[in-house]
Amino acid sequence: MKQSIKILLHAGYWILYFLLISSFLIILGANSKQAVSATFKIIAFESPLLLMTILPGVICFYSCYAVLFPRWLTQQKLLPFFIGILVAALISGIIPVLLLFLPGFPWKVNEKIDKLLIIWGMLSLLGIIHGIIGLVLRGFITWYDEIKIKADLEKKNMQTELALIKSQLNPHFLFNTINNIDILIEKDAPRASIYLNKLSGLLRFLLYESQPEWIPLEKELSYIKQYLDLQQIRTSNPDFIQYKVTGDPVNRMIAPMLFVSYIENAFKHGEQLKATSPIVINIDINPQQIHFFCSNKYKKNKSPDDHSGLGNDLLRKRLDLLYPGGYELHITDQDQTYSIDLHIFAHEPEMHSSGR
Repeated sequence: MKQSIKILLHAGYWILYFLLISSFLIILGANSKQAVSATFKIIAFESPLLLMTILPGVICFYSCYAVLFPRWLTQQKLLPFFIGILVAALISGIIPVLLLFLPGFPWKVNEKIDKLLIIWGMLSLLGIIHGIIGLVLRGFITWYDEIKIKADLEKKNMQTELALIKSQLNPHFLFNTINNIDILIEKDAPRASIYLNKLSGLLRFLLYESQPEWIPLEKELSYIKQYLDLQQIRTSNPDFIQYKVTGDPVNRMIAPMLFVSYIENAFKHGEQLKATSPIVINIDINPQQIHFFCSNKYKKNKSPDDHSGLGNDLLRKRLDLLYPGGYELHITDQDQTYSIDLHIFAHEPEMHSSGR
């Protein structure tokens, strides 16, 4: 919690307490002009009554808040803690009484010892009440700080995990692509060179262009196209991939590798290379939303659970982090077809603020 907020909490508490005491004294003195005059003298610190109601509270409040809570209560040392509260209350109660007997002090008291003991006890009880309130306030601030620290740690851990996902490239895809290009060099060197340049561009995107939090949608689509082209050399089936983009991606931003992660999963689990359109990817762009759809067919003996796991959970958390309340994600699995249907409604940052 910010220091300024803590100061406001403390100031607000003591202002409210002062107003409460002042109101109470005004109500008590409302029956006569003389009593009202005496009441305002009390509020103006011309009487020991206000001192006796505020000083014990301040002493015990901050003894519990600054000393007892962090030193003993948080360490679960209950016996020293309760003894500390009792000592703080007794000290906070006796100090205002002793002040009345100091030489040169403007206020004098002529009460008997038994009455002074009663006053001491009442002031100590008042100090305990303030001390408990101090403990509650310190406990609330500590609880709030711990929640914030925990949330920050969870966010950093999630961002670390997401960064790993974002920066990963399926090693099998990389090895297979290099092997396919190597074979293609002997059959069609110019075509192999084209694919090698695509692979170079893909790796360049992973290393350098996917690091910002937001990138132009055009770059993401360019990466997807290069990735799909490299996947296409795995098979001679021209219908292996059905990929379609509609709408204008110009001046639109998106989180890097957001769609690619789902596409990689589709290729990882979609193994029917000879089927008609085993991989279907559609991206529709309009001013209201970006609609991403990806489906893949898989073999009957392949468990649907293979699609789930840590990856999908982290991707959903990433969506929660980047587009809170601004997206809809539907995942379906039926008839050996696994589908991702993602609608992003939230407005992404403007192009000029993306750090290009």
